[in-house]
Amino acid sequence: MQIYLDYSATTPTRPEAIAAMQASLTQQWGNPSSLHEWGQRAATIVEQARLQVAGLINAATPEAMIFTSGGTESNNLVIMGIARLYAVPQHIIISSVEHSAIAEPAKLLENWGWEVTRLGVDSKGRVNPQDLQAALRHHTVLVSIIYGQSEIGTVQPIAELGEITRQHGALFHTDAVQAVGRLPIDVQQIPVDLLSLSSHKLYGPQGAGALYVRPGVELIPLLGGGGQEKGLRSGTQALPAIAGFGVAAELAAQELAQETPRLIQLRDRLFSLLADVPGLIPTGDLQHRLPHHVSFCLEYADGKKLSGKTLVRQLNLAGIGISAGSACHSGKLSPSPVLLAMGYPETAALGGIRLTLGRDTTQADVDWTAMVLKQVLQRLTPDLSLVPR
Repeated sequence: MQIYLDYSATTPTRPEAIAAMQASLTQQWGNPSSLHEWGQRAATIVEQARLQVAGLINAATPEAMIFTSGGTESNNLVIMGIARLYAVPQHIIISSVEHSAIAEPAKLLENWGWEVTRLGVDSKGRVNPQDLQAALRHHTVLVSIIYGQSEIGTVQPIAELGEITRQHGALFHTDAVQAVGRLPIDVQQIPVDLLSLSSHKLYGPQGAGALYVRPGVELIPLLGGGGQEKGLRSGTQALPAIAGFGVAAELAAQELAQETPRLIQLRDRLFSLLADVPGLIPTGDLQHRLPHHVSFCLEYADGKKLSGKTLVRQLNLAGIGISAGSACHSGKLSPSPVLLAMGYPETAALGGIRLTLGRDTTQADVDWTAMVLKQVLQRLTPDLSLVPR
């Protein structure tokens, strides 16, 4: 039996998206910037996809969507694109649980003299809006808070944080890569100026993403070139990937009302099945949580015999794919910075695991995974069966 439970890392490209990609590769393969018929057919595909992606987050105009190579580029375009507007370093605010695609550009800004405030989080990984209010300064130009944390599943109070930021007069960005297509998001209803999303998190192809830029918001592009994507992302558009992205976004919007409750039911069942396992501690906010996301840390991890990566390898041998924390850190055996920020000790922060569910996940998959994980833990830590809970 093969069970894939790493949908936060990537999702399988759905057949409808693959069909759109194949059509663009074999029939509408022109350069979207060309004025002749071949180019205009390709340009039509790009604009159709822009409309489809805009519809997923209810953007008022499809022109607000800028196609990129993925969430990382979208995030970098925000951080660096805002910074380049200023001749003198200013102040930005992020959270202590951001994805590295925000955290690393923020570090670079610090090297350039910018001030960066990293808001702490509570034991569930949530930012306190009062902390944001207290951190704002006269020269704060940007606040960037992740929508749904990829490692521990916590969903932030984005509407409240965005409103505080807007009242102050700064721009508000959210990395919504894990949330778009899994939660209903309406950029006309929440005070968001910039929002990042990614194709391969919602059953589109890898290599495509988008940045929502509220009309009137100015950015300096990262790339100089032909001026594609309203001048914000020069370079010939990745036509097949964008075509697949558009189809996947449209289908995600259509299926959201049915799929989200189904995932929540499976998520909660998996938490329940593993609730009595000694030393296995749920992480993140169980109430304000991504619908597909289950995560734990091992209280008795030691980073050697027992760690999150140990469990990943053991479950892989059993045909089950899970992740040790964030996939972007999968090659490093170091404590999770997210779990450390939440107050977990260093040993427990070596023991984070993430099981994320998707369109193909069944109740039988969840039940089997819980049974296998229990057996693995009993084999690795036989003494923990005596630990009271």
